[in-house]
Amino acid sequence: MAAPARRVAKVVPGKTAFFLCDIQERFRLVIHAYPSVIQTAEKMLKAAKLLDVPVIATEQNPKSLGATVPLPLLDLPSHLRPDWVPLAKTKFSMVVPKIEKQLEEWGTKSVVLFGIESHVCVLQTTLDLLERGIDVHVLADGVSSCNQDEVGIALKRMRDAGALVTTSESILFQLIDDAAHPAFRSLAGLVKEAKDDTKSALEHLIAGKGF
Repeated sequence: MAAPARRVAKVVPGKTAFFLCDIQERFRLVIHAYPSVIQTAEKMLKAAKLLDVPVIATEQNPKSLGATVPLPLLDLPSHLRPDWVPLAKTKFSMVVPKIEKQLEEWGTKSVVLFGIESHVCVLQTTLDLLERGIDVHVLADGVSSCNQDEVGIALKRMRDAGALVTTSESILFQLIDDAAHPAFRSLAGLVKEAKDDTKSALEHLIAGKGF
């Protein structure tokens, strides 16, 4: 009897959401390679608009930690972001009732996750999503922590739990799947525009580790 085919976790166009986790002002001076995290987030938001991918964004205790850094969140059309984005929270995980309800409405099957901190909010969000049967793709060039050495350990913990550790450029090309996709030229232009920032993010956040 043939063995059953192993399920492969993939991003599902039309069933994928981007999760932007707590990229806030007060962290500017303490997060390792924070400019690279911000640049990756900016690229992903621009791509979300091009590829029609909905976005969830949160802020951890913004009264203490400040608002989200300037990012093109409000440039997204209304159908790609709930009117409450970014959502203030105190729970470390992004998986709170309002967000769970939104994911159900969208029929979300997979989430692409980026933000901070890798070993706290990003990790706990990943575990909660996996527990609910949602595939999680964590961007190694889009997450960080105050202490650099926390990042690799957190990514390994997430991968061991079943998350996929990948990069922003890889995930964007997975979402279009084919060079015949109508957004291919626009996406290729965005990738070219972000080339230097992407290289810098890979150097500062991954530094050859490959996780």
